[in-house]
Amino acid sequence: MCGICGYFSDQEISARALQEMNDTMYHRGPDDSGIWQEVSGRGAVGLAQRRLSILDLSPMGHQPMFSRDNKIAAVYNGEIYNYRELKKELEAAGHTFVSACDTEVMIAAYQQWGYECFGRFNGMFAIALYETESATLILARDRMGKKPLYYYKKGKDFVFASELKPIMKYPGFRKKIDKRMIKKLLCSKYIEAPDSIFEDTFKMLPGSYLVRRDGETVLRRYWDIIEQKRLGMERPLSYEASLRELEGLVLDSVAKRLIADVPTGVFLSGGIDSALVTAAARQVSGEPVKSFSIGFHEKERNEAVFAAEIARYLGTKHKELYIGDKETLSLLHDLPYYYDEPFSDSSQLPTMLVSRLASEDIKVALSGDGGDELFCGYKMYDWVFIAQKAEWMRRIVAPVMGSMPLRQKLPAELRAFLNNRDSNYKTQFFLHVMMEEADKLLGMPEAEVRYGWEKELHYRNWQERRMVLDMMTYLPDEVLAKTDRASMKYSLEVRCPLLDYRIVELAFSIPHGFKYKKGNKKYILKELAYQYIPRELLDRPKKGFGVPLRKWLRTVLAPEIDRYADQDILKRQNIFVPEAVGELIRRQEKSDRIMYSSMLWSFYVFQRWYQMFVEDLWDR
Repeated sequence: MCGICGYFSDQEISARALQEMNDTMYHRGPDDSGIWQEVSGRGAVGLAQRRLSILDLSPMGHQPMFSRDNKIAAVYNGEIYNYRELKKELEAAGHTFVSACDTEVMIAAYQQWGYECFGRFNGMFAIALYETESATLILARDRMGKKPLYYYKKGKDFVFASELKPIMKYPGFRKKIDKRMIKKLLCSKYIEAPDSIFEDTFKMLPGSYLVRRDGETVLRRYWDIIEQKRLGMERPLSYEASLRELEGLVLDSVAKRLIADVPTGVFLSGGIDSALVTAAARQVSGEPVKSFSIGFHEKERNEAVFAAEIARYLGTKHKELYIGDKETLSLLHDLPYYYDEPFSDSSQLPTMLVSRLASEDIKVALSGDGGDELFCGYKMYDWVFIAQKAEWMRRIVAPVMGSMPLRQKLPAELRAFLNNRDSNYKTQFFLHVMMEEADKLLGMPEAEVRYGWEKELHYRNWQERRMVLDMMTYLPDEVLAKTDRASMKYSLEVRCPLLDYRIVELAFSIPHGFKYKKGNKKYILKELAYQYIPRELLDRPKKGFGVPLRKWLRTVLAPEIDRYADQDILKRQNIFVPEAVGELIRRQEKSDRIMYSSMLWSFYVFQRWYQMFVEDLWDR
């Protein structure tokens, strides 16, 4: 696990500038760092890396790393879990190795198989390779988007990094905000790939690679989730085969992710996914594993008691921390720096706290991320199911309720259902509600925030459409981004066994009826978990992992909200409609609707980010 950055341009930058870019990511790799630059007739290139040592802790794992013939230079963030198998295959092909780390294997694999190598890697990675002879830069990102990778492209300048901070430090970079992305943030709490908050700056799509040569950039996919879904649906499995193959892959995936030269453990929330991963870790390791949980003093939000029961049953070395508002609010100051792109899912705060807790004892943690998207676990999927069943009714009722004055008096959720006319966005109807409010705040109704990917998802079952859509957007750009930034703040590597690409591809072959059975979400995954943990420890309503936003916004954060909503400053900033912001604050004070607190929190998070990275209008 590391942080990487670099550039490819017609002009060389100073070594100091490259080092400063690299050092903005010290938290991602406090164990070592390195930079390399080269100037040729075809331009100047620089690569840099901050290292968190996980495999081969010796200096042999130092990066940038070079091929044995010095024709390839590379920096790399992540882990390739099947590197030992690939190493044997490459040795049989004549390659020799001097280290025990996967970076050297990755470079040799590229030399042996070219771009095809990315599809051979089982892991999480963001890779930058530079071919010295052809002056070609290659970037690649893992299939599910576990590891982040940004790039900036303007004129002859091409810059890449694990985070935005190094790019913002690049000489000549201009922080020009793409205002359309603010609307996406307000509606979805994050900005999905390939977009970013800045113009000319992008996120690499998961499962893709990029080639930069002679000032030209080409993007290609080596693994396409839509294509994999199609292939999976063509080879449906029986229930028995599904359960058997799922168990085998979960155990193998967990075993691969326990390989490390440093202490490992698991995040144990008390839910199905993390409990299954913990049980599998106990099974394959043959010894007690370390588990970590965060608890809340409010009973309605606290799952730590259930996590503790599961930990006792599995015999883990369990550690928990109960947190209150004081501990959580103390993280607000650091929030913009470590996320460095506006991001407003408030569960990032407890995720940071459980990462801090775990980092005191381990350097690698396994999590249960991915189970909800792959096996139909979110409450949203119930709403999508209901909406599809009621579509015939909407077609009849919507024209009758066509009068705008009457329609506006309806509850927002019902309006969203009635307005759900476009066949390209059938599973995104709740976004209508957020879009109405965001348009008031920004005054830019023409900016589209719905995910265009759904146009390509031609599945009869709306739940399947939404699940694949979430795998392409919400999972990499919200769930995984949240965990990556929260854990890397404390130099902790988090691995996600359920997102092993083999499990993803298997999930596409498991008929949907085995995932959502008579309203029972994640049916087959639960049945697998019951083989390791008693049903009574797992069968209970799911609780959130968020924070009490409404209370905070009305009390402890109210003075800050008012400060960031100062009418004169908002006019100078020229992003938000001052009167609309004031109205949102008043509505949030009077109403308990989640929409108002969610949007006001997003406004607050953006303003804190703007103050830190763009312009401090409030320093008076």
